[in-house]
Amino acid sequence: MTAEGKTTIAPDVLLTIARLSCLKIEGVSRMATATKPINRLLSKSLKDGVQVQVEDDTVFIDLYVILKSDVNVREVSRTIQKEVTRAISEMVGMQVGKVNIHIEDIDFPQNSVEK
Repeated sequence: MTAEGKTTIAPDVLLTIARLSCLKIEGVSRMATATKPINRLLSKSLKDGVQVQVEDDTVFIDLYVILKSDVNVREVSRTIQKEVTRAISEMVGMQVGKVNIHIEDIDFPQNSVEK
């Protein structure tokens, strides 16, 4: 009989899962550069438009995104929340407390801006 060991998940793994899950969503143009607010100085990680905090084995995620111009912002935000939560839960088995979406900008096609 072998003794079971311990599995640890690096915060960068959670960041990557959240970022890639978000980028797969129809209507997401790209991740925004996230600025770290003063009250989030104790956050574990901030990278590529994703901020992750882990408290008592529960993951809290902030995603900073730029959306395409022809989408329903509310629907895309809900889809991001659902898909990121599902991915974290299924891939690493951790509970997700919240997925906060921060819409930083909207990408408009170049020709529509110039008219």
